[in-house]
Amino acid sequence: MIPPRSQSITMQNTEISELPKGGSETILVAEDDELLRKLAGTLLVEFGYAVILATDGDDAIQKFKANRDVIRLVILDMLMPGKNGMEAYDIIKILKPDIRTLFASGYTADIIKEGILDPQLDFVMKPISPLDLLKKIRDILDR
Repeated sequence: MIPPRSQSITMQNTEISELPKGGSETILVAEDDELLRKLAGTLLVEFGYAVILATDGDDAIQKFKANRDVIRLVILDMLMPGKNGMEAYDIIKILKPDIRTLFASGYTADIIKEGILDPQLDFVMKPISPLDLLKKIRDILDR
C-alpha cells in the first residue's frame, strides 16, 4: 500500500519527504517486456493516472489512433519488435503534433542520443526508480 502523499517515508535509508504528485491524465505505455509493462501500468494507476498498455510500436500506434483525444503522454521503449519507439513516435507525432513523449531504453544514453534520439526529446535510462519515473512524468505533463 502506498502511504498518503503528505506522509514522509523512508526507502533504503533515504528519507523522502513527499511522494511525487500523481495525476489523472491518460498515459500510453509501449513496452515489449511484459513484466516492465505491467509494473509501469500498476505504478501509474496507483498514482491516479489512466493507463493504456501497448506491447510494441505497432500496437502503440493503433491504440494511439483509437484514443488520441484523451492521451496526454506517450512512453515509448526505444527498442521493440515491429516498429521501434522512434518509428512509432514519428507516426504518432503526425497524428498529434503536440503530444508529449518520454523515451526509455536500457542502452547507454550517449549511444541513444548520438545515434537515434534528438537530444531535445525527453529520455530516461532503464532501470529507473519508480519515484524518478513519476517525477519525470509529472515534469513533462506540467510543462
